[in-house]
Amino acid sequence: MMFRIGDRAVYPGQGVAEITAIESKEIAGNTEILYMLRVINTNRKIMIPVSKVASVGLRKVIGNAEVERIYRVLKERTQTASNQTWNRRYRAYVDKINTGSIFDVAEVLRDLSVLKYSKALSFGERKMLDQARTLLVKELSVARAQGEDEVGQELDAIFAEQRPAGALPIAS
Repeated sequence: MMFRIGDRAVYPGQGVAEITAIESKEIAGNTEILYMLRVINTNRKIMIPVSKVASVGLRKVIGNAEVERIYRVLKERTQTASNQTWNRRYRAYVDKINTGSIFDVAEVLRDLSVLKYSKALSFGERKMLDQARTLLVKELSVARAQGEDEVGQELDAIFAEQRPAGALPIAS
């Protein structure tokens, strides 16, 4: 997968980044061509060898067809409340976030958003919920050329309308 300077790409677990430069550097005696990325929401700088793009999971921002699929994933309610301990759920969510798949991130957001109405989320789960929401909002806003606030409100509305009757979020 080739990127050009100015392209937007998604780095797993970090979110949407901009390719700021393509440089050639000598690393351990080998000349490597590197993508220089700036993560949009944190301004973190990342260097990725072009030869390692696939293995680290760097990918293009989703298109319109995937955006529609994301919204379908978010609206699914086939999941039942997990009986796993919070730390097992947390590890499973971390693994999903780190795949780099926006669909896995959407599942984490959906599952944690639904779970918070039936049991208190651990600190780690609350943090994971925030991370999944941030990653999803950033990518959807870039994919749809829409403001982050507007995308965030749409996501909030999905979970508000899907909330079980009379359920309030459990204080976490």
